[in-house]
Amino acid sequence: MAEEEIMIEDDAIALEDGESFDEDGAGIIPFIMEKYTRADKYRENDETRWLRSYRNYRGVYGQDVQFTEAEKSRVFIKVTKTKTLAAYGSIVDVLFASNKFPLSIEPTELPEGVVADVNFDPKEPEELKNSMDLESPYGFAGDGKDLPAGATENSLKEKLGPLKEKLSDIENLKEGAGSTPTSVTFSPAMIAAKSMEKKIHDQLQESGANKHLRSTSFEMALFGTGVMKGPFAVDKEYPNWDDEGNYSPIFKTVPQVSHVSVWNFYPDPDANSMDEATYVIERHKMSRSQLRSLKRRPHFRDSVIEEAIDIGENYTKESWEDDLADYAPEHGVERYQVLEYWGMCDTSMLEEQEVEIPEELRDFDELQINAWICNGKLLRMVLNPFKPAKIPYVAAPYELNPYSFFGVGIAENMDDTQTLMNGFMRMAVDNAVLSGNMLIEVDETNLVPGQDLSVYPGKIFRRQGGAPGQAIFGTKFPNVSNENIQLFDKARQLADESTGLPSFAHGQTGVTGVGRTASGISMLMNAASGSIKTVIKNVDDYLLRPLGEGLFRFNMQFDYDSKIKGDLEVKARGTESLMANEVRSQRLMQFLQVASNPALAPFAKFQYVIREIAKSLDLDPDKVTNNMNDAAIQAELMKGFQQPMPQQPPQQQGQPQQAPAGADPSDPTGAGGGTIGTGQAPIPGEQGFTGVPQQSGQTNTQPNEAVGEQQPPVGSVQ
Repeated sequence: MAEEEIMIEDDAIALEDGESFDEDGAGIIPFIMEKYTRADKYRENDETRWLRSYRNYRGVYGQDVQFTEAEKSRVFIKVTKTKTLAAYGSIVDVLFASNKFPLSIEPTELPEGVVADVNFDPKEPEELKNSMDLESPYGFAGDGKDLPAGATENSLKEKLGPLKEKLSDIENLKEGAGSTPTSVTFSPAMIAAKSMEKKIHDQLQESGANKHLRSTSFEMALFGTGVMKGPFAVDKEYPNWDDEGNYSPIFKTVPQVSHVSVWNFYPDPDANSMDEATYVIERHKMSRSQLRSLKRRPHFRDSVIEEAIDIGENYTKESWEDDLADYAPEHGVERYQVLEYWGMCDTSMLEEQEVEIPEELRDFDELQINAWICNGKLLRMVLNPFKPAKIPYVAAPYELNPYSFFGVGIAENMDDTQTLMNGFMRMAVDNAVLSGNMLIEVDETNLVPGQDLSVYPGKIFRRQGGAPGQAIFGTKFPNVSNENIQLFDKARQLADESTGLPSFAHGQTGVTGVGRTASGISMLMNAASGSIKTVIKNVDDYLLRPLGEGLFRFNMQFDYDSKIKGDLEVKARGTESLMANEVRSQRLMQFLQVASNPALAPFAKFQYVIREIAKSLDLDPDKVTNNMNDAAIQAELMKGFQQPMPQQPPQQQGQPQQAPAGADPSDPTGAGGGTIGTGQAPIPGEQGFTGVPQQSGQTNTQPNEAVGEQQPPVGSVQ
């Protein structure tokens, strides 16, 4: 289906341009601002945590850190940055191990509306076909058929979904997978699932979802929470030129996903997850041109946007913005603050504002709306067009905090150890500087008064005439920096334990003990991946699956292509890449060996195992593997190419087995490989000896000398 056929806002109830609420939304705007103020106040403690995390990542001391006069060093050891980037890199490597967005669409265990499998056997015996014709074409309860009571055999084709037209001429269709080698099986549910999966992956690719997912993963590792928005409808501009060379772009309404910074995300303060949130507010920082570009989106009021622009820029910096800008000097911001609200609103309030509510929704006490406000003006107001109504935001925690909406990140987990490492390293540096320089003591009674007492090479001091004793003394301060370095190393080990990311996992050298062997390193890396497993599971549960389900609902609601529809389910595949491909391939091969046992083979799904082996080798399973029907056909073809191997005559009992001429005696196979070994000549009197017996007292015959017309012994060198 063409993208331009998607009408995302057809069913949206909106305030159009030229219409107005009472006093231009007087009741809606205070309602939203009260929600925003409450959420902003709730976030104050979280903002403090995020600021400390950001400073530790950047290596910047906050204004709350006070140094004494004795502390000369201001060094900051950026271990937090190293750990954060290591965690971020691990997440990205896992999510994009297969070079595509880790989402898949599969049929449900018992798909409805579209049958899972249907088959027919072109080589089925005629008598069996005839016997089928004699059966009643109607089903009844308890007859053992998959058809419902009262249904005919022909009604099976009504459940084929996208294959209905393709299989309309095929007779003798049976529900289920084929059980004979010659049967042909079709999977309508799987075809619909793969079509939907390709559709979603194309939409994600078009919206740059990989880039947005990487940005989300970074904030998740650093601050503890990553947020994405989508799907939401946008009018995307596609470049186009007519025959005369004039630029005539094409605009299509497509689903979009994007990263939302946690700093601009204000969720319901009483919720601990998006499933519990009744509203979400996103804070936008827009220029004049960005604000005017909203006119191209559906249901934005052009005249109200111009009124908001005429009032002037209203963006006010939050307390944390100067800290993020490295304490930039105060200056005016020529931007507009726009609040985007997604959440519940009382139906009575909407009725007071003369919002037309559909008949089927009037019995609800609350309805979910989307509203945009700027400078006290209501730029957009629509009922949530998605069915079911879902807030189009997902938030994934790095480490789940069950008592808060926002999670815990790497920087917060190692905040104390970062402070300790900075303190010990500053002490070590200050002590090294102090001990590395000479301390000078001066007895001024022995010197002529009024002299400059500074010390430098070639300096000359004038002494008092006849003054006894030494006037200038040098003192060496003891060096105890090694003790401080040891404490620093201990604090770094504590950082490894608190974050679950050992230093060797991100390239630190000096690993001792078991880590010096290849197997030991493998064991340590497997242990280190344990902390990432929980993180990736959170990404699957709180980000990938809800985002995929949102795109699935979007296509089911607004896309009219029947080939992609069916009783399907979304599966997040992030955790599948946790295990190294080499390890997965090895385990799959071990399972395949176990399943080759004739007693266990009927219980193994060999098609799935072969496909998983192909995935572990970074191969496309659809291109390198056959389905069950093609495999059966190929197996029949391979039988024609198999020829029986010639059998060797049985060795007589009691006779030693002789190696062929030219064989390598060290080769256990006896094949030799084309090389001639020296071998060992047979002893006279034994079987196989054909030479002239050596007389007593004679010297040995040279190996290259022929004895009469006899052939050299077997295995000798010619």
